[in-house]
Amino acid sequence: MKTMTCRQLGGPCEVAFRGESADEIIQQQDRHLKDAVRGGDASHEQADTDMRGRWKRPKKSLDWYFGVKRDFAALPED
Repeated sequence: MKTMTCRQLGGPCEVAFRGESADEIIQQQDRHLKDAVRGGDASHEQADTDMRGRWKRPKKSLDWYFGVKRDFAALPED
């Protein structure tokens, strides 16, 4: 298991996500962003908008995705 924060994934806070893969952590952050915005947390609105529009710009999105995967791989196991 490894841990990444919302901030490490481009969000505004230090909520931690744990998973066996970068993809698990990305999915957790996506749910976190949606829930935060639905709950009225304006600080997460930009990250949520970015997340929802991520695949409208494939090159930029792949750069982000591979960066997260690289950062995840470099983390120590919890």
